[in-house]
Amino acid sequence: MPKRLVAAFALVAAATVAHAFPGGEDKKTEEPASCIAAGLWRTPAEAAPLAYDKLVADMAKRPVVLLGESHDNAEHHRWQLQMLSALHAAQPNMVITFEMFPRRIQPVLDAWLRGDMDEATFLKKSDWDTVWRFDPTLYLPLFHFARMNRIPMVAMNVEQSLVRKVRQEGWNAIDEDEREGVGDPAPAAKSYEDRLFEIYGSHFEAMGKHGKKKDEDKEEETHKPSRDDADFKRFVQAQTVWDRAMAEAIAGVRTGGGEPLVVGIVGSGHLRYRQGIPHQLADLGIADSAVLLPWDRGLSCDDLTTADGGTVGDAVFGVAAPPAPPAPKRMLLGVRIQEGEGGVQVANVMKGSVAEEAGIEDADLIIEAAGLKVAKTDELIAIIRRQAPGTWLPLKVERKGEVQEVLAKFKPAPIE
Repeated sequence: MPKRLVAAFALVAAATVAHAFPGGEDKKTEEPASCIAAGLWRTPAEAAPLAYDKLVADMAKRPVVLLGESHDNAEHHRWQLQMLSALHAAQPNMVITFEMFPRRIQPVLDAWLRGDMDEATFLKKSDWDTVWRFDPTLYLPLFHFARMNRIPMVAMNVEQSLVRKVRQEGWNAIDEDEREGVGDPAPAAKSYEDRLFEIYGSHFEAMGKHGKKKDEDKEEETHKPSRDDADFKRFVQAQTVWDRAMAEAIAGVRTGGGEPLVVGIVGSGHLRYRQGIPHQLADLGIADSAVLLPWDRGLSCDDLTTADGGTVGDAVFGVAAPPAPPAPKRMLLGVRIQEGEGGVQVANVMKGSVAEEAGIEDADLIIEAAGLKVAKTDELIAIIRRQAPGTWLPLKVERKGEVQEVLAKFKPAPIE
């Protein structure tokens, strides 16, 4: 098992290190050595660079090519656009599937491809701010490339409400008519469960999940996560169902006629070590899908392979993103939310957040913000985004049938 993975399917860039020059000269701060130089390809198991033209030619012969990403990394999306262009030149019979859209959005993708709507209309009709929420400017070049070349776009995701319900209740508790046509997933390999357990443990700690208080002395009894926890088993089920849903959409396109090259745009966490979508694709009869990943400068070389000889993907591309411009400061309430009946449901309050300080609790229903009724998550998000540092946001929440008023106080901007 590689040494890593405490964040949800994200790898963290290492800090710069200082190297001493021989002969007792002064030390100099340099960038960390990269497993692969920026702009070059290599297989995870070998240090020698791969020839780009040969790689593209080989990938164009595969039934499925999966292009990973960190959702908020602009350089990853530039790399995806480069690969789409190269693969399309080698194999014009192509379909692009996107994690960003649940299946119900397919008619919107079709209309976008026909040129029936502009960007703003497309983002609104695709429920972008509700479903995905990442900066759309990162993804629009991919959508325009597909439209310009009339490459079919396919929504391969399901509603996140389904994944959440599996997480809360388990797959077997989901009625057939609520499964969105998703079949039973192939069981997760032990190595995938190991990886998911690391992620689960970090979530467990972040959400402050502690055990019951002892009756005798009222001391807090800390509960440590276990693989035997029913909660962890549902966590694994939710992930495998999510992987299965996207794999089934990909397989459906590939086997639906014409045998196109299917390219998947999807988070790297669903692809690494062939444990997520590729594992489910193999169970569906597509064992030779390819996984290509961007590899950020400073990432550990240890993560390219596993102790038992597994590799993180078929090939990795060296990425050294230029410094990003400072993002505008956005206020964060510090809650995970979902749509509820008559308002926005708080799924989880983050420790140390504005919401926690305001007294908002898990399962609260936010029904009003800044004097405006809120029924959808994007409505609440839009109100919070309009807040400036140092402002106070009045909220009305319903808790156990009673309406309460709370005041969210956003911290002032630091003096520079």
